[in-house]
Amino acid sequence: MTGSLALLDSASLYFRSFFALPDSMRAADGTQVNAVRGFADTIARILTDRHPARLVCCLDADWRPKFRTDLLPSYKAHRVAEENGTSPDVEEVPDTLTPQVPIILDLLEAFGFATAEAAGYEADDVIGALATRETKIPVEVITGDRDLFQLVRTEPSPASVIYVGKGWAKAEVLGPAEIAERYSLPIETAGPAYADMSMMRGDPSDGLPGVAGIGEKTAAKLITQFGSLAALLEASAASDPRVPLKTRLRLADAADYLAVAPTVVRVAVDAPVEQSRPDTVPATPADPDRVAELTERWNLGNSTERLLKALPGV
Repeated sequence: MTGSLALLDSASLYFRSFFALPDSMRAADGTQVNAVRGFADTIARILTDRHPARLVCCLDADWRPKFRTDLLPSYKAHRVAEENGTSPDVEEVPDTLTPQVPIILDLLEAFGFATAEAAGYEADDVIGALATRETKIPVEVITGDRDLFQLVRTEPSPASVIYVGKGWAKAEVLGPAEIAERYSLPIETAGPAYADMSMMRGDPSDGLPGVAGIGEKTAAKLITQFGSLAALLEASAASDPRVPLKTRLRLADAADYLAVAPTVVRVAVDAPVEQSRPDTVPATPADPDRVAELTERWNLGNSTERLLKALPGV
């Protein structure tokens, strides 16, 4: 595929680089740079293998937004490192990863790649908003998290997820057909149906309790049968005989959770995104001297060279 808009789930990608690459990758001052080098290598592979025309590195302005935790306090609660009075929760991040994030941002700026974030929202919301706005060219969401499977679509322009949960070498390109097949969901509404299914299934890694007694397969079957979670709940409340009694009772027990789950789980496609620069893939580095300086200072070596060679004008 060529001429696509690539939307990168940046934190997901550099987290995976941090854990995939050895901590012996360090600068002269001892700063660990494995996440920086791995993230640069990932962008190089994206440019080389996918040839996007446009690319945005999407960032978390708030990894645990208040509008979500107000509705569901358990949302990502187990990832909180500390809480200081009324200040925002601090995400539990390895001490040697945190100093690498500013280096990543400096490198992106020097190369001329666009970054985007939205105050009070997660990167998922930024990706969802940018994907929704794009109606002319294909969208490819690059992530290691399944949450964004909900964005796959066929119209008005196709949107797929390049899932790199097992690394780029084993990347999977997943569109509506693949999501529908993998989870036994209707292909016509695979993205929204995935979101509805995931609400019922729950996700311990995000603090989503789900509906007790209803697993992924049952959730998928019910969503496929009724078309949506809203339609299923309406049928259940009306004692529709197609909804088994046990299922009706389980849904009733989870009513409080299911009332807030859509807002918590679905990406906020109306997030007020702010973008650092136009998203056209730079033909050459915006600031070559700065790239060279960062490469030397942080011992980025071959990773920077690979990214330079991947630029379309080099």
